[in-house]
Amino acid sequence: MEFRRLGRSGLNVSEISYGNWLTHGSQVEEDQAHACIKAALDAGITTFDTADVYANTAAESVLGRGLQGQRRESLEIFTKVFWPTGPKGPNDKGLGRKHVMESAHASLKRLGTDYVDLYQAHRFDHTTPLEETMQAFADLVRQGKVLYVGVSEWTGEQITRGAELARELKIPFVSNQPQYNMLWRVIEDQVVPASEREGMSQIVWSPIAQGVLTGKYKPGRPLPAGSRATDEKGGANTVQKFLRDEVLERVEKLTPLAQQAGLSLAQLAVAWVLQNRNVASAIIGASRPEQVQENVKAVGVTLDDDLMTAIDEALGDVVVTDPRETKSPESL
Repeated sequence: MEFRRLGRSGLNVSEISYGNWLTHGSQVEEDQAHACIKAALDAGITTFDTADVYANTAAESVLGRGLQGQRRESLEIFTKVFWPTGPKGPNDKGLGRKHVMESAHASLKRLGTDYVDLYQAHRFDHTTPLEETMQAFADLVRQGKVLYVGVSEWTGEQITRGAELARELKIPFVSNQPQYNMLWRVIEDQVVPASEREGMSQIVWSPIAQGVLTGKYKPGRPLPAGSRATDEKGGANTVQKFLRDEVLERVEKLTPLAQQAGLSLAQLAVAWVLQNRNVASAIIGASRPEQVQENVKAVGVTLDDDLMTAIDEALGDVVVTDPRETKSPESL
């Protein structure tokens, strides 16, 4: 495993993070989830990402139990707050002070830890003053319950506003967590430049486009049984935008490029994400330990300029780059 600094902070994170968005507490039984966590640890992964909303809080509990017995100081544990959780009362959502503080304490309890290394605003809250949100994060930092503050799926302008307040409050505002992969590059035009100016890194989710960049979905063919695209617990909705035949036909053109590089398609996809130096870590999920073992082989891989150009040519105009695709709901 190799490590990168998170923004301009002193925190090192593993180039591959382990995340449990659509698996733990919903798609995968707990014993299997723990086997995947063990595989991640065995592979040298030290960074683990979750959120209170994943499986309506169950994912945090599964991760906490899976990491029991590990030396806490040797791990970086990340979680998030924003989406509705629990009984979904009027204050069980958003980034108001009440929800942020209560969610943080509940997450710590579920994760079985006294602090999280990174606490992230899971989206931008248009209904709450940003000053209120940032002050709540600052209070958690001063209480020692949060070491660093980050965000997820914020626009470049929102990142700039948050960073300004973080400087005033003297708290470490270090990262953004966007969707980013060969097919979905909407952060490159505005989010990455804003993050670089503010000393922030990207911790990216969906580096293999929900499995599409593994090549398992074929144009004109039925969806594979048991795949995320057929899962009614949430996975199917997230992958639909990549399942058009025109996209899948383009993805097939990546196969010979991966073979020439001595990589699987999944390894090529993860390695591609890590070529962006503003990316500190790529989050992988897994339903089987073998998936972890395969994806970590992308660590340390350098893709030369000719290969990067060939990838762009193979994918052509199916790549999404519109920065307006980075957005948060106007209300919850």
